[in-house]
Amino acid sequence: MADANGIPAIMNGAQAILKMLELHGVQHVFGLPGETTIGWYKEWRTTSNIEYVLTRDERTASFAAEAYAKVTGRPCVLEAPSPGVTHCTPGITEAFLSSVPVIYFSSDIPINQDKKHGLTGVDQTALYASICKESFYITNVKEIPFLLRRAFRVATSGRPAPVHIRVPINVFHETAEITDLYAEPDYQVYPAHRPVADHAKIRKAIGLLLASKKAVIICGQGALISKASEVIQELAELLQIPVGTTTPGKGTIPEDHPLALRVIGARGGMDYANDYVKDTDAVFFVGTNTDSSSTDHWKLYGDPTSKAFLHLDIAEAHVGNNFPVQVALVGDARASLAYMVELIKAEHPRLDRTPVDLNPIKRAALDKVFNSNIPMPKGVVSPVKLTQALDEMLPDNAIVTAEPGVSAIFPSALLTMRKAGRRYLTNYSMGALGYAVPAGIGASFANDGPIISFTGDGSLAFVLGDFETIRRSGKNVTVILTRNDTYGWIRGEAVLLDNVDASWATDFGAVDYMKVAEGFGFRTARISSEDDIRGVLAEAISYEGASFIEIMVPSQDKIIPFVPAWVRVAKERNLPYFS
Repeated sequence: MADANGIPAIMNGAQAILKMLELHGVQHVFGLPGETTIGWYKEWRTTSNIEYVLTRDERTASFAAEAYAKVTGRPCVLEAPSPGVTHCTPGITEAFLSSVPVIYFSSDIPINQDKKHGLTGVDQTALYASICKESFYITNVKEIPFLLRRAFRVATSGRPAPVHIRVPINVFHETAEITDLYAEPDYQVYPAHRPVADHAKIRKAIGLLLASKKAVIICGQGALISKASEVIQELAELLQIPVGTTTPGKGTIPEDHPLALRVIGARGGMDYANDYVKDTDAVFFVGTNTDSSSTDHWKLYGDPTSKAFLHLDIAEAHVGNNFPVQVALVGDARASLAYMVELIKAEHPRLDRTPVDLNPIKRAALDKVFNSNIPMPKGVVSPVKLTQALDEMLPDNAIVTAEPGVSAIFPSALLTMRKAGRRYLTNYSMGALGYAVPAGIGASFANDGPIISFTGDGSLAFVLGDFETIRRSGKNVTVILTRNDTYGWIRGEAVLLDNVDASWATDFGAVDYMKVAEGFGFRTARISSEDDIRGVLAEAISYEGASFIEIMVPSQDKIIPFVPAWVRVAKERNLPYFS
């Protein structure tokens, strides 16, 4: 089909791409202009209502696209010109490792001009083949509808992931008769398909879980990708099995639910939660690749022979990868668990399980931290008090984004996600700096509520230019800078684990970030004492525009946060710590 009358249409490449994106329901594209993309923009402005979100750095655009896809549940479109094609690798790598579908267009110089050493020419296909599910090279206009249908199908099916599409500049201008201008509706969202794991293995899993004395369900972000929150909560309630999450899986079920164990592992897992999972006899992994971060370098569960492991994931390569599993389940989390719940209800109608309520131990653990009142070094404010206040006033429709490091550790451990869903975004699949602010931009175009972006000064330097993007967007985005004038995570690793003074490689000069933010048009405030916290946060969250808050915090080697390996050292050296 080509038009309403079924008459083939003569279209240029730019028109064909835009029409195919519209047919797939695309509403926003994140990107940055370049000479090789002008032909696309020419058609875009006159023929399409898709909103173009202009960023000031391709890296920002790539992280924003990844976050947008996480929040909307739809594949996001990213575009970059040939000079900036390498700059998108951080965001595409995070999306690939996080199983997030991004349709990434990179424009290019004319076909084979790179062989003449044309400026900006590089083998883009080879560059992105290893961090994308597929990488296409469009060589003629007629193949555009087919390749875009394939791109959306590949990106959203199975384990979702980015797809790269390389478009030479000449393709935007060349024309062809298009006879197959249509989209496949299934691939406008993800997961596009929901295969159910082997039925016999699901029954075996039920038997093991029923026989266990103390089991736990551990959900990674695959549970959120699958939108399995409701059925996971139902399964947990049926079997009275607690649910813990990895840091990227935070919020899979409401964290104030009696069966919510909250975050576990090495990036925000508190002692009570990590101790609980170590003392179980059965662990049911759902949508997690059991990486080093979520398992405290694979030590979290103790002796792997001391318990039964079950693992459900859409990616067969993840299932049983790091722990010996008694039941390996390959399938979509929501569909497979829904069938599991159906079987339990049908075959065990009089199930009587001892009620489990974790709220008292969670409350005690949180109160212990909130009331610890560890003396802070001169000139800094406790990040615990900041997070405690934010936890009490955060609206249900807010989204929090956070950098790796101290910026994420405290909210990962202490913020309570009271409604299930993807409302807390981190990049703990790859962990590159410079994520929270771009992710906040992406989230702001995907969500009507306020955005809170926790960043550190090491990370902020990567993305300051895109303060202009935030200001121009008019979105309610609050950037909270937890400042300590050092690459604190590296400093903490060096000082605590290697006993090395790394200040020469981690500490950097002071910057007047308040003036910088004011220069971009942000409303600014500095938290200088605990008394400032609530008022400053309340004003920022209610302000319909760009806000910047600076708070000086201790570096990780001074007051040790919720990182098990560091806490063990802190206990040995009698250093102040939170756990």
